[in-house]
Amino acid sequence: MWVVMQTLVLLLISMRFLNEGESWNLFCENVFGKDGCPNELKQIGKKIVQNCKGLPLAIVVIAGLLSKATKTQHYWTYIGENLSSVIALNDDNCSKILSLSYKHLPHHLKGCFLYIGIFPEDYTILVSKLVKLWVAERLLKPVRSKSLEDVAREYLLELVDRNLILVHEKSSIGKIKSCRIHDLLRDFCVREAQTKKFFHVKNMVLCGISEGTKVRRLSIHSCRKLNDLDNSLQNMRPRSVLNFDGEEYHQSDKLINSKLLSVFDTTYTRINEFRVNLRYFACKLHFTRSFPASLRNLQTLICSNQILKISEIWEMRQLRHVKIWKIFLPDPSSAETEGKNSIIVLDNLQTLCNVVNFRFTEEVLQRIPRLKKLGISFDSEDVWNLGYDDCLNNRARLVKLESLKLHNLDRSPFLPERSFLNITFPISLKKLSLKNCRVPWEDMTIVGSLPNLQVLKLLSRSFVGLEWEPNEGEFPQLKYLRLTDIDLENWIANSIHFPDP
Repeated sequence: MWVVMQTLVLLLISMRFLNEGESWNLFCENVFGKDGCPNELKQIGKKIVQNCKGLPLAIVVIAGLLSKATKTQHYWTYIGENLSSVIALNDDNCSKILSLSYKHLPHHLKGCFLYIGIFPEDYTILVSKLVKLWVAERLLKPVRSKSLEDVAREYLLELVDRNLILVHEKSSIGKIKSCRIHDLLRDFCVREAQTKKFFHVKNMVLCGISEGTKVRRLSIHSCRKLNDLDNSLQNMRPRSVLNFDGEEYHQSDKLINSKLLSVFDTTYTRINEFRVNLRYFACKLHFTRSFPASLRNLQTLICSNQILKISEIWEMRQLRHVKIWKIFLPDPSSAETEGKNSIIVLDNLQTLCNVVNFRFTEEVLQRIPRLKKLGISFDSEDVWNLGYDDCLNNRARLVKLESLKLHNLDRSPFLPERSFLNITFPISLKKLSLKNCRVPWEDMTIVGSLPNLQVLKLLSRSFVGLEWEPNEGEFPQLKYLRLTDIDLENWIANSIHFPDP
């Protein structure tokens, strides 16, 4: 028997400031990349760096500002003169340098940058969540031919390029998956936001917002008695409430019935009735009723619990993202249409996860023409007797679909023998996750022929058999392959099977 012991050792490391050469190199790397600094900018550039006094954060923030601006002596001199009055090493004066960078941000980025401060200190921010919140908060400027989510990711990249946001983790295909913000930058965001009444933070230390104060956005980080906030929250009349405390809030009904509330994000809540038009709703629900169709403005619905019936989705025109732990979505009925011959089309719907025994009927396909991400599972061995094989084939007509999760929850084989070859996938597919499907390896060719597939996850006996030999030219764009709980013993493959993209 092996015994593993851990000893906790606390090390205090005193970090030094950068010397003149290190500061200049860091500055040039962030402003010019591999190109050197032009001679006409060196003198004023070194003066700017000296004013940062070796503080790395100040250097990279100013460098981020200058990298996006016109590289002229006139502009650099202007920035240098603004910095000359804040030569100091303490955090307070450093914030003045950060304030200068914020002042010169393009207007469309200012609100999005301040919003980052709504998250707790040292919090790892999921980009998917941040993007949805920016959309719901209406912080984005619409761009023709681009979705708001695409615009949001462009804004995020701009903030990263300016060294205002830190990339924490990237996805398997190189996209930013999560991000963080430096403590000093976050402190600046909180101070600036509260000055502008953009949002307020409520925690153990700052638990005093003057009575009667109207709060646009409220971020709850830590309060010992969250339910004691009930009356004060109503008086604040917030339009957005984000609870990161983790404590269950039992009296959400009074708050969520506020006509002003548009964003509500909390861990637990008990809700019996909705009377408002939310745009963003995320929580772990404690109710078993069907979801109300009155939420006609709802854009994002996230729930880590099971909802038994949610046919009301087909009436919510503004929906963009639906992610529920387990959702049973009935076929849309003709009674739900607004006219005798009309069908409500969910033009904005991009995400739909995780639907059990979902049927891709003709009417469903007409209602979700722009779906990009889909997660479905099957939990009955009788589904194929009910025409689900035809419905699966209809997936190929989801021409915008980029990500698909197909999981079998039942112990029986996923499909009748060799019928997997008859299933068609949309050629737009970039990510595919299969679980417990029990398909023979020789049927893998249907997946390998997908021209745009970049990520493939084969989980828990998704394919069965001891040997897998792909065909030549398959998986032309594959960048990431994950095999988990697969009984594969012999894998015959080389570069002709997985060509380098």
